[in-house]
Amino acid sequence: MYWNKEAETIDAASLRELQTERLRKTVESLYENVPFYRKKLDSTGVKPSDIKSTADIRRLPFTTREDLRENFPDGLLAVKKEQVVRLHTSSGTTGKPKAIFFSQHDIDTASELVARCLYMTGLRKGDIFQNMMTYGLFTGALMLHYGAEKLGCLVIPAGPGNTARQISLMQDFGTTAIHITPSYALYLASVLQKQGIDPKKDLKVRKAYVGAEPYTEETRKKIETLLGLDAYNCYGLSEMNGPGVAFECEYKNGLHIWEDNFIIEILDPVTGEPVPDGSNGELVLTTLNREAMPILRYRTKDLTRVLTEQCPCGRTHRRIHSILGRADDMFIIKGVNIYPQEIERVLMSIKGVAENYQIHLESLDSITIKVEIDSNMFDGRIEHLVSLRNEITEKLKHEILVKPNVELLEPGTLPISEGKAVRVIDTRTM
Repeated sequence: MYWNKEAETIDAASLRELQTERLRKTVESLYENVPFYRKKLDSTGVKPSDIKSTADIRRLPFTTREDLRENFPDGLLAVKKEQVVRLHTSSGTTGKPKAIFFSQHDIDTASELVARCLYMTGLRKGDIFQNMMTYGLFTGALMLHYGAEKLGCLVIPAGPGNTARQISLMQDFGTTAIHITPSYALYLASVLQKQGIDPKKDLKVRKAYVGAEPYTEETRKKIETLLGLDAYNCYGLSEMNGPGVAFECEYKNGLHIWEDNFIIEILDPVTGEPVPDGSNGELVLTTLNREAMPILRYRTKDLTRVLTEQCPCGRTHRRIHSILGRADDMFIIKGVNIYPQEIERVLMSIKGVAENYQIHLESLDSITIKVEIDSNMFDGRIEHLVSLRNEITEKLKHEILVKPNVELLEPGTLPISEGKAVRVIDTRTM
């Protein structure tokens, strides 16, 4: 049941003691080796010796994406470059990229955490793990790859796209688990259907690890139904070593966040003040076991909440709800705050809606939802289309409090994404 029972079922007092020790060492490393953090800590009057408990984290400075970009390429490095064995960066499409450095210790730690994650979902030595994520500067594919290998799985580094070859690999080698984005999982399901392949009968894939894009519970259920498998939510980000930050166990009732490696805070995204357990807020993370590039109180922009109930799996690390959205994904129409996930939640729950959709923002008071629907809806009876469009419009209006324009499209009309999906098209001019 456990990959590392001692670590995964650690009691609360021992965990807090371990966190405090690791937090103090992290602050010491940053104070001694990173001028950026030394300046920040000096400005607040905090010294490493002041760290007496995990509560002292509130005295430490935040770190933001802008801080990482402003210190590009290696201003936040806490070790000599000779100790660095890997570099990952963000795309840099919105300015300077974020450079994240890894020592061998960091790679080993990340692999261990991913192995924990995969094991608690039931993956075992002998499973065939097909990795359909983008390799390269993106951390997600490589870290899941390393974790699956550590577990003893046969790993197929397929990468994204080339769907015909993906299916052939599944058939030829008996793939039992896949790592995939939610949008590509839905597209894969549509291709299998067109080819007359029943994934429940003709394939051996029984687990999917879904990430890299925000998605709703409704989308997860649709993926599970269409592909005939269990889909597990995984969470991570490059700044925190990549995917093994938090993961669902077999009960799929929230993501266990590995508190022996991270301190979590849920804060009001505007004030930066803590919110009560169970309340929604921004996830803020501090690394506790990172060597090359420790990070204090990183503002992830991801919105979630702590789940307070004990998990029946027996793991003692706290759980967070699946990511509800990103603070910077929100857009405003007619003065109403709207998150893309609210729209997806409605669409994926309506019978007749297919796998692909786009949100078009054309003005401050107009939103258009373009959604593909099942091909059998185009049966020549216009009343069926009118009824479906009215249902979508009314349910969306009830959810987001704004009446959208809804366009129904035949399958295959919208661009297909074999990587991260582009769901929001914003052509507004300010």
